[in-house]
Amino acid sequence: MNWFVDVVKKYAVFNGRARRKEYWMFTLIYTVIAIVLSVVDMAVIGSNVLVPILTVALFLPALGVAIRRLHDTGRTGWWVLISIVPLVGLIVMLVFLCADSQDTNKYGPNPKFAPAHA
Repeated sequence: MNWFVDVVKKYAVFNGRARRKEYWMFTLIYTVIAIVLSVVDMAVIGSNVLVPILTVALFLPALGVAIRRLHDTGRTGWWVLISIVPLVGLIVMLVFLCADSQDTNKYGPNPKFAPAHA
């Protein structure tokens, strides 16, 4: 859960780098929260209102961690726009987000060598 909270604390930070683990843990927890909210929403309210609210609330943190993840692979954050291209763009973005970190690049030192979470 620390990974998710750390990303939310960096609400609109688009500079620096994010490890693969930080990105994918945020994505996993975000997905679990969205599924739980969807189930609760359909059971209690009978419509789908909570998930769009979650999506809007976490849009900037999700964008920020994706851009920082691209920085970690040595790419500019503008590559996030490739997601707009149907199918091919999503596949390319997935490959970029799964790629290993570069040692040191223009976005800073490798975050793998920073102190880990407890």
